Amino acid sequence: MSAFAGYLPELYMGLSSLLVHKLRSLLTMLGMIFGVGAVVAMLSITAGAQKEMMSYIDLLGVNNIIVEAKEAVDRNELQARRAISPGLTFRDFRAIAENVSGIEALTPRKRFKPLKILPKTAADPPLLIGVQPNFLEINNLRVVEGRFFNDDDNERSAAVCVLGESAKVNLLGYEPAVGKYIKINDTWLQVIGVLAQQATADTEVEGLEVVNRNNLVIAPLNTVMRRFEDNNSYLKDEIDGIYIKVASGTDSIETASVVTAILNATHKDAGDFTITVPAGLLEQKKRTQFIFSVVMICIAGISLLVGGIGIMNIMLATVLERTREIGIRRAIGARQADIIRQFLTEAVLISILGGLIGIAFGFSLSRIIAAAAGWSTVVTLSSIAVAFGVSVGIGLLFGIYPAVQAARLDPIEAIRYE
Repeated sequence: MSAFAGYLPELYMGLSSLLVHKLRSLLTMLGMIFGVGAVVAMLSITAGAQKEMMSYIDLLGVNNIIVEAKEAVDRNELQARRAISPGLTFRDFRAIAENVSGIEALTPRKRFKPLKILPKTAADPPLLIGVQPNFLEINNLRVVEGRFFNDDDNERSAAVCVLGESAKVNLLGYEPAVGKYIKINDTWLQVIGVLAQQATADTEVEGLEVVNRNNLVIAPLNTVMRRFEDNNSYLKDEIDGIYIKVASGTDSIETASVVTAILNATHKDAGDFTITVPAGLLEQKKRTQFIFSVVMICIAGISLLVGGIGIMNIMLATVLERTREIGIRRAIGARQADIIRQFLTEAVLISILGGLIGIAFGFSLSRIIAAAAGWSTVVTLSSIAVAFGVSVGIGLLFGIYPAVQAARLDPIEAIRYE
């Protein structure tokens, strides 16, 4: 406490000096305010993007591999592909199941866009997908109402389905949905379950089509294959996706390489499929995020550097203004260390106040960016600590030279200075 009391005179003199020249002090702080604000805002954008990325990777499943049939741009391209490759088929599914080790579960997927649906909805119509019962386990889905279909339902091609949370609300409202019926094209399906709400991706990722995973009607694979017709089925893929879950401890990236080799052999390098490995995607995104963070911090650091130069400039001007005061203090017994401490305290006060205002500015800026651009932003304590710590460090660093210059003044010459 006594050590802190020794700094009180310098703190008082520093604050008094700042208040006497309010406008000059504010202009000096602007560099720190913009620099700290930019650092906080940029780090909040990075943290928000990382959070969104992690939630989407978790959604895809870190231990999963997703094979997707690549849609052709037009009919001519599709015919050219079919001259080389039959597309994604059950044969591919069996080849992967029989020849790739370390697989815990896998399921084919067949997807349809309904031409008509009852009850009618003003919202986007849900997508119908057919999968095997282990789809629930592979994607870590949770049923909040009723149950998921089982192997018996799939074997019997039962006319049942499970709804995503949005599909349930859009079609059947907020009342319990189990036991009710929906009609897709010409087929009635009984609702036996409803899934919990899931996170969704806002943008296309590595060849995956943007799909609202809450706006799905999920039915047994055999039900979809036998009860729904596919126009031009001789050209389209027999199945349009395969979900693979690798066992714990198995390298999903290496497993994906084996899957790619098998499919390239059967598809004769037609390039009509994509393979997404969330674990590899995670590493790639982390590298991209790191580079983005470094670039943004460097840009924001320039503002802090300019702020530091501004502090040095104003402190040198202050030393000239207060040369006589310095001489009087030295004449009545002040040591060089006391003079250094006085001017260093004033420089740090400018950076501290600028840093605090900058944090508020950065927080507001991150909110504005989130609202205007629709980006996810997260202001973390670490970003605030980093920005504030750097601002104080710059104030200390750029305040040393003016403080030392003040302490080196000759007391007699300083008193006579006009």
